[in-house]
Amino acid sequence: MTNVALPEHRETTRRPGLLAPLAAGWLGLWGLLALVAARTGTGYPFGADDPHRDSTLLRLLPSEAGPPFFAGMLLTAAALVLVSRRSTLTGPLRVLLLGYGWAVAFVLAVVVPGVHVLALVGYAPMLLIGAPFGWPPVDYADVFTWALTARVAALAGGVLLSGVLLGWQRRTAGCCVGCGRDGTDRGWTTPAAAARWGRWAVWIAAVIPVGYALTRFAWLAGIPLGLSGEELAELRESGGVWAGFGLGAFATVGSVLTLGLVQRWGERFPRWMVGLAGRRVPVRLAVIPATAVAVLATAAGLNALSVPEFWESGRGLSAAGAPLMFFPLWGLALGAATYAYHLRRRGVCGRCHLG
Repeated sequence: MTNVALPEHRETTRRPGLLAPLAAGWLGLWGLLALVAARTGTGYPFGADDPHRDSTLLRLLPSEAGPPFFAGMLLTAAALVLVSRRSTLTGPLRVLLLGYGWAVAFVLAVVVPGVHVLALVGYAPMLLIGAPFGWPPVDYADVFTWALTARVAALAGGVLLSGVLLGWQRRTAGCCVGCGRDGTDRGWTTPAAAARWGRWAVWIAAVIPVGYALTRFAWLAGIPLGLSGEELAELRESGGVWAGFGLGAFATVGSVLTLGLVQRWGERFPRWMVGLAGRRVPVRLAVIPATAVAVLATAAGLNALSVPEFWESGRGLSAAGAPLMFFPLWGLALGAATYAYHLRRRGVCGRCHLG
């Protein structure tokens, strides 16, 4: 470990931007909506009318306790965000507040979305392309519901809160708010080290969704992998095999794009991309969507594994459901692979000028 002298002009306490006010406003708005639901007894999106409630950990929260729980959690988180803008707390109180903040971010970004949001992302291309032609034959009012809106809003709130907490954590630890560097060269965060362990993470993150996709492709081919013959016949009659194919295709494309995190075409656009060929791929163009999928995959896997019925033979413990068992690992591996990509390509920080 090598100590590096820090430039005197290193900005670890730059004036806060719009992230904290935006996070506080977003959390506060939804906190007030939850408070209204608690007072009126209506409007709670994850109650008995939510068809996807039982597939998430929210089923453990009684419907009548949901609104006050979310109201208290969201409003205190909004207050925490406002406090963090100027606070330089240290010691146990800092650890306690950061722990609470990260717990809230976890609930919002992982527990609340469940499997439903990731599935919708996978279905989105098929829904958007097929909508003008009346296919697939679904009632879009049953797809884009109040519960789905609340899940997406919770995910957005969790991401915004995570950004504020990360900046606050860095600032109160004496690190650069922009990049997290503290002037100490840690071996595992160097570009060379990140290239080594990041490659392992990439291959794990690329293999798992392919296993999921193969089961869905098998159904389209008429192979009842993890299903009975009757169940497959029902899927083929209803067109459900095409929905499964859409999810499988989404997973396959995601797997290929994951490989780009360690390939040259993930750093410079390939030759066949007219107008972009040879140009550097913006780091955020890869990091933002990959991080989003990592969070959603983790959420889908953890919530699915928490359902007791998942562990029954013929359901989760089958070729059809078994791939979900690896979704938490997929999410963690993809998150690690994305972070390694970020470490390799982040360059010199514009705030602290280290790199």
